[in-house]
Amino acid sequence: MFLLSDVTFKNIINIEKLRIPRNKITCIVGESGSGKTTLLKLLNHLISCDSGEIWCQGKNLKEIDPVLLRREVVMLSQAPLIFPGTLKDNLLIGLDFSEKKPVEDKELFELLKSVKLDKDLSANVSEFSGGEKQRLALCRIMLMEPEVFLLDEPSSALDDETEELIIEKMVSFTKKKNKTLVIVTHSKRIAQTHGELTVTMDKGKIIQVEEAVK
Repeated sequence: MFLLSDVTFKNIINIEKLRIPRNKITCIVGESGSGKTTLLKLLNHLISCDSGEIWCQGKNLKEIDPVLLRREVVMLSQAPLIFPGTLKDNLLIGLDFSEKKPVEDKELFELLKSVKLDKDLSANVSEFSGGEKQRLALCRIMLMEPEVFLLDEPSSALDDETEELIIEKMVSFTKKKNKTLVIVTHSKRIAQTHGELTVTMDKGKIIQVEEAVK
């Protein structure tokens, strides 16, 4: 899916080579400040590398329209962007960005139920907690159904039980839809349980790439 070769960014990233496979669950782990979030931003072309090359499905990222790329390679940050308005407004705005048709309320309710977000579609999102906003943003990108999901600590504002539910839901959704999932996580348990490939970073470098034996 992605291939990185001799990629540097400021003094944060220095990756000689990294391959992230298609239709797999890749977990990126490492201490705070190791460059994990920066790596996701490079894959999404939110930032550009200072040197080196990044390919996505055989195409150089420099040759892909960033808007078109972000419709198919969607990133969910630790503090997801929430727009003023209702829950329904926020769910549908991703479909609008992707130029996909709106869906029926029934589908929205089913998706919200699956992540235990028990809210009315007319609810004002400004009153949501951090964990509720994370689950809302997760539902929004699931509706978009991009080829690649980039998740930066998607469960950081959740309790352990809800965290496990959300990660399991995202993994099963990715596999069902035959998509690619890249998760930055602080949790070794999540990486060991769900990661088909685990990439360990330290000081901007890749120090270990481990394929799961299952």
